[in-house]
Amino acid sequence: MQIYPTMELLDGHCVTLEKGRLDEPQIWHVDPIEKAREFAASGAEWMHLTDFNAVKGDDQNSDLVKEIIRTAGIPVQLGGGMRSRDSVEAWIDQGAGRVVVGTLAALDPTLVCELAKQHPDQIVLAVDIWQGQVMTEGWLKAGAFEPETYIAAFGTAPFAGIIVTDIDSDMSDIEAQLGLISGLASVAHSPVIASGVVRSADDISRLNYIPNIAGALVGRALFRKSLSLEDALAMAQPQGEQVAEFI
Repeated sequence: MQIYPTMELLDGHCVTLEKGRLDEPQIWHVDPIEKAREFAASGAEWMHLTDFNAVKGDDQNSDLVKEIIRTAGIPVQLGGGMRSRDSVEAWIDQGAGRVVVGTLAALDPTLVCELAKQHPDQIVLAVDIWQGQVMTEGWLKAGAFEPETYIAAFGTAPFAGIIVTDIDSDMSDIEAQLGLISGLASVAHSPVIASGVVRSADDISRLNYIPNIAGALVGRALFRKSLSLEDALAMAQPQGEQVAEFI
């Protein structure tokens, strides 16, 4: 299972949000560029980066994001504000390893399927869920989509992954989140990346036993230092089964 150390940017700062509320960010006083390099130095093979300014429609963080992509030392999976073919392809041209689409997929699923075919292993579908419905517009607008139906509508489009976030639970009910993610993973044709469910190494261990879970975003736990990236990466490795010795 792939661990994606996760960085969220707002006004040039690393932040974490409570249920997506941009007006109440938890600001972390670290250098985003150095933090990205730290992810790589700790052994991560990928990192995930969300630009919340881009979600709001401004490009304040654009130069910072480009610098992170250029200097992190590992490929960057980038989300935030991908509302058109041009924006998706512009960030691929800028060197983003993968681009995450959410609202665009709900508004123009045909276009997103085309992008997935044209850019193999570079388009990731974001499925953000609130009270049983898929959310769009940066978690601000509920669509008339049930998650299972929504994912099924994309058929066998070759997404690099599907990021599933249960906004409603947001760390308060891990068992419910794991149940939701497990159910969606069982019907998805692309590997599922779990978001918002890792507080400790034990949570990674449980994810390891869910079929079709290809990875997990880990952000808040790393910034709070309740989990080290080294421990997260170690726990995500396949665990050998103990075999009884025969004499």
